[in-house]
Amino acid sequence: MATPVRIGIDLGGTKIEIIALSATGQTLWQTRIATPSGDYRATLEAMARLVEQAERQLQTRATVGIGLPGSLSPASGRMRNANSVCLNGQPLRDDIETLLQRPVAIANDANCFTLSEATDGAAAGARSVFGVIVGTGTGAGLVFGGEIIEGCNGVAGEWGHNPLPWPNEEEWPGPDCWCGKQGCLETWLSGPGMAADHTRHSGQTLDARAIADAASHGDNAANDTLERYEQRMARGLAHIINTFDPEVIVLGGGLSNIDRLYTRVPALWKHWVFSDCVRTRLTPPRFGDASGVRGAAWLGATTEPVP
Repeated sequence: MATPVRIGIDLGGTKIEIIALSATGQTLWQTRIATPSGDYRATLEAMARLVEQAERQLQTRATVGIGLPGSLSPASGRMRNANSVCLNGQPLRDDIETLLQRPVAIANDANCFTLSEATDGAAAGARSVFGVIVGTGTGAGLVFGGEIIEGCNGVAGEWGHNPLPWPNEEEWPGPDCWCGKQGCLETWLSGPGMAADHTRHSGQTLDARAIADAASHGDNAANDTLERYEQRMARGLAHIINTFDPEVIVLGGGLSNIDRLYTRVPALWKHWVFSDCVRTRLTPPRFGDASGVRGAAWLGATTEPVP
C-alpha cells in the first residue's frame, strides 16, 4: 500500500502556498503563487491547478486541506468574515470539492497554525494548545487531543475580537475595530495596533518591527510601548488560561519574532491567572511562516481516504 500524501493549501490575500507532506511530516513538494486579486472563480481554479501539479509531480492522489482567512458558516456552509472579500458568501467547500472530485477539509488559518504546532511543532506532545497569530491582525485557534476545536458556531478561538481584559482608564473604551466594536484585542496586539499605540504616546510613526528594533537599542519610548504591549498580551492570555487552561501557548505571525515576549509575558500573566501556579508554557513556533500550510495538510488527513 502506498504511503499517503497530504496536501495543504494556505489561501492568503496575496499568495497561495501549497505543500505536500509525507505521513511523517517530511516536505515532499512546496511552492507558492500570487492569489488572483478579487476573483473567486480564478482563485478556485488556481488552487485546483496547484493540486494537480503536486500530484503529477509526486505521481499520487492525495488528501487535501485548505487554511484560509474567515470560516465556513455552520448555518449556510458559505464563507464569512474573510478579509479576502471575494470569498465571502461563496460555497467554497462545495465548489473546490467539485473541481477536485474528493472531500476537502477547510479551516481558519489560525486553526491550521495551531494544529501544525500541536502535531509536530513547538507544542508536540501537549494535549491542549492555544495558538495565537499576532501580525497584521490577531487570530487564534484551539487544539485539544490533536483535534481542532471549532465550536458549534464555528467561532472557537476568535480571541482577537474579545475586549482587552481588565482595561485601565486610559484604555477604555479602546480603539475602533473593523468589526464594528471598540477595544478588541486585535486593536491592541496586532502589528498596526502596536504602531498606533506608539504614535499615541510618542508622536513617532514606526511599524512594529522598527519599534522592537529601537527598543533593543535603548530607545526609551519604544521600550515603553513594548512594556505596554507585554502587559496587554499577558492580560489577554491570562483570560485564556483561566478559561481553557492550555499546556502550551504558541505565538505566530510577525510579532512572534520579538524574543523578549517569551520571558516577560509569562512573568506578568501570573497576576491575573486564578491559580497559585501557572505551568502553561509560552513558546515561538517551530515552523514559523510555514506552520499554516503544514496545518492545512494535517487537516486534510482527516478527510476520507482517497481511492
